[in-house]
Amino acid sequence: MERRAFLRDGLRAGAALGVAAGVWGTGLPGAVASGPVAGKGSAAAPGPYGSLDSRAPDAHGLILPEGFTARVVAEGGAPVAGTDLVWPLFPDGKGTLPTDDGGWLLVCNHELFDFQTPSGPLGGASAIGFAPDGSITGARSVLSGSHSNSRGAVTPWGTWLSCQEAFGTAGSDGPGLVWECDPTGGRPAVARPVLGRRTHGSVVVDVHGGYAYLTEAHRDGRLYRVALSTTDDPLSGAGDESGRMEALAVGLDDGIRWLSVSDPSGSFIPTRFQALDGFVAPMGGGIQIHDGVLVFTTGLDDRVHAVDLSAGHHSVVWDGSGRRSDLHGIGDLTVAPSGDLFVAEDRGDMEVVMITPSGEVAPFCRMVGNAHRLSAVTGPCFDPSGTRMYVSSLRGRGGALVRDVVPDLDWGAGVEGRHVGVTYEISGPFRPMAPVPAGSHDTGAVTVPGSVAGATSTTGVPSGTDGSAPATTAAPSTTVANPADGIDSGAAATPDGANAPSADSAGRPVGPVGLGAALLALGGAVALRRRRDGNGS
Repeated sequence: MERRAFLRDGLRAGAALGVAAGVWGTGLPGAVASGPVAGKGSAAAPGPYGSLDSRAPDAHGLILPEGFTARVVAEGGAPVAGTDLVWPLFPDGKGTLPTDDGGWLLVCNHELFDFQTPSGPLGGASAIGFAPDGSITGARSVLSGSHSNSRGAVTPWGTWLSCQEAFGTAGSDGPGLVWECDPTGGRPAVARPVLGRRTHGSVVVDVHGGYAYLTEAHRDGRLYRVALSTTDDPLSGAGDESGRMEALAVGLDDGIRWLSVSDPSGSFIPTRFQALDGFVAPMGGGIQIHDGVLVFTTGLDDRVHAVDLSAGHHSVVWDGSGRRSDLHGIGDLTVAPSGDLFVAEDRGDMEVVMITPSGEVAPFCRMVGNAHRLSAVTGPCFDPSGTRMYVSSLRGRGGALVRDVVPDLDWGAGVEGRHVGVTYEISGPFRPMAPVPAGSHDTGAVTVPGSVAGATSTTGVPSGTDGSAPATTAAPSTTVANPADGIDSGAAATPDGANAPSADSAGRPVGPVGLGAALLALGGAVALRRRRDGNGS
C-alpha cells in the first residue's frame, strides 16, 4: 500500500498515511492457539527485543531492551534545547508529521486541568521541529489557554486534534471540546464542536471512510463516529447537526451497528445517555484505524478492542481485567511499521507494552525510580520513519519547580515539587515494516481542500485561542512549506522493496497478517487464555 501525503490548503507538511498520522501500516496483531496471550501470574514473555528483567535502568530511569537508548527532548519548566519555548507541564498525547526537508514535527498536548489552575486555563499543545538528523530546529506553542489536553491525533490533512478530557461545571471542569491546531503555528487553533462536548478520550480520522471516531473518558463512556463534512472543511459544524453523530452498539454475536445520537452537542442530555443501548467503553483512551479496522483502549477494564468496520465485527485484542500480566492500567496506544502495537500504562507498572502480530505480549520500556513515582506513561508515537519512539513521563521529575511554572499549583520546594513531566525519544533497532497482506486495497491519493483558518471560531473559546495568533517562538522548521503555497496533491511513492518479505531482529521473516484472520485468531487466543485462567465469562 502506498503511503500518501495528505495536504490541506498549502500545509505541505501534512501527515502521510501510516504511523505518523495515527493510522495502521499493517495488519492487526494475530495470536495463534499454540501461543495464547500470557495469563495472570505468568512470567513476562521476552518479546522480540528480549526480556527487560536483567536490564539496568539508564540515567533517566528507563529500562530498555539491548541496543535501545533514550534522550530527553523536552522537560517541563525548561526551554526546549536551542529554542526560547519553555516546555509546559505534564506532556500527554503526541503525534508526528513529516516536513519537506526530510525532518518532522512532534506535536504534544499538555494536561493541566482547570481545577488545578483557578486563575485560568493553562493547558494546550506545543510542537518541536526536528532536522533529518534528529537535531532540534525549533519549538512553539500551537494551542494556549486551553485545559485538560490529554490525547489527540494528526489528521490526514496535516493538522493536530487536541482533546480536552474534562467537561462540566463542577470544579471548573471546562467545556470539553476538541481543538484543531496548525502544527506549523501559522494559523490559530479552532474549536471543533461538531466532534461533541464531553470528557474526550481520543480521536482518529478515517478520511476514506468519511468519519472521525472518538472515545469517551468516562466510566459509562461510548464510542462515537462523526460524519466528515463534504465541504472543503471536513470538521466544520456547530455541533447541533442531526444525523452526523452515532454511537457504537455490539450484539451478542459481536456484530456491530450504529445508533443515532439525536443531539450531538449534548446541550440537554449527555450523548452517552442518548445511546443507552450503545456499547459501554469504560474510560475510553487511545484509538487507531487502518483499512477499515478500528483499535481502541478502555482503561477501566484494561482492554484493547478491535472493530472490523468492513465485516461489522467487534473483538477483544487484550483483556487485562483483574490486573492480568503483562499489561494493566491501560491508557494510550500507537502502532509501529512492523504492525506491533505499543500500549502505554497510565497506572500499573509504568510500562510501554508491545503486542506483536504473532500474539506475543511483552514489556518494551519500563520507567522506574522515584523520578517517576507520581507519574504515568503517556503519548507513545513514532516519527515518520518508524525508527524513533516518543513517549512521556506525565509527571516525571525535572529540574524546575511546578509552582515556578504554574503558580496556582504549589507542590512545595522539595523534590516532590519537581514532578513537571519529561518527554523522551527512544532510538534503536525497531523491527522493519511488515509486508502488506495480499488483497489489501490501495487507498490512492486523496487531497482534502480547506483550511483551519477558514473555519469560524466558536463562542466560549478558551482565553488565548479566540482567533488571535498563538504565542510563538522559533519556527519548528525553516523548511516547512509556506502556508501560502498551493495545494500539492502528489503522492509519495512506496520505497523499493516495500512489498518484499521483511525480517525481525532475529532474522526471522515477518509474514503478512490479514486483518480478518488476525481478528479471528487473536479473539480465539483471548478466549483460550480465559479458559486456561479459569476466568471465563
